[in-house]
Amino acid sequence: MNESKELWERTIISTTANIERAVNILNDTSLKIVLVTNLAGELIGTISDGDIRRGLLKGLNLASPIQSIIHHDALVVPPKLSRDTVVQLMTANKIQQIPIVDEQMHVVGLHLWDEISKPLALSNMMVIMAGGKGTRLHPQTENCPKPMLLVEGKPILEHIIDRAKVEGFSHFVLAVYHLGHMIEEYFGDGKRFGVEIEYLREESPLGTAGALSLLSPVPDSAFIVTNGDVISDIHYGELLDFHQRNIAMATMAVRMHEWQNPFGVVETKGIEIIGYEEKPISRSQINAGVYVIEPVVIGMLTKSVSCDMPTLFELIQKNEKKVIAYPIHEKWLDIGRPDELLKAKKLDHSRANKIER
Repeated sequence: MNESKELWERTIISTTANIERAVNILNDTSLKIVLVTNLAGELIGTISDGDIRRGLLKGLNLASPIQSIIHHDALVVPPKLSRDTVVQLMTANKIQQIPIVDEQMHVVGLHLWDEISKPLALSNMMVIMAGGKGTRLHPQTENCPKPMLLVEGKPILEHIIDRAKVEGFSHFVLAVYHLGHMIEEYFGDGKRFGVEIEYLREESPLGTAGALSLLSPVPDSAFIVTNGDVISDIHYGELLDFHQRNIAMATMAVRMHEWQNPFGVVETKGIEIIGYEEKPISRSQINAGVYVIEPVVIGMLTKSVSCDMPTLFELIQKNEKKVIAYPIHEKWLDIGRPDELLKAKKLDHSRANKIER
């Protein structure tokens, strides 16, 4: 936005202007939009090149006033709307510009597709817990680290890194233990993947949080932590924004899980039946294995002592610090579970068959 600030201010035009003035603004700014405001500075609508051409086809000329070609139902957004949401709105509505307005409808900025669609370069670190033995997936993980199992032709870890890279992350730390040398041999320092990769080498299993005690130096800003067996379409950048907007000490991504009891449930009071529900559905929020952590939290861990994330979150709460949940609705697979790995491989096989046809 900073790069185009002067330009978007030059797109503002008064309702009393004529079409020629609108044409000149479109030519001078190349932003493909004119923002029309009243005397109070409130946005009335927008004008595009298409609006002008349709007006001229109806018999208007360059000296004609702009009132009849103003698009009054233009999509606008508030200043604090997240980047990801703006991108989704632009994509869904097939538009390349969205005016940013305050509560009084004063124009305070302009989102441009060419700028906002580019991933922001984030300095925040991402730690990937990749040291687990994957015993639930034996025999597949006896000679292969769980995060290196192939899905769609490449390791789970590579899917996670690729997704985060699209979001603007470039600094990764992989916590390794079981067959960790295979992970290091494949990823190296990350240059082959266009990122920087470092390693935390566990001498014994440290759980889903304990390896954070090995971070040196301690990060200077909030960082993402994810299990190395979770493939998701989660927007890591949006998760980080959510954490920072809510001024939390730690954030846990959670997902709604539904489970249907295969039996009819009978409610009794003593020996009297007072209710009956056929195969009820139970709903609960489950830990999705992705987190945002503030650097100060590392000081709550004991170096090289095993600790799982739920325990760490409880420890943070005991220190009277704020922990929050970030609900996700995106595609999410816990590859550490045999049924989810099978599901992922079925998707892979299904896509391969479509390509062959």
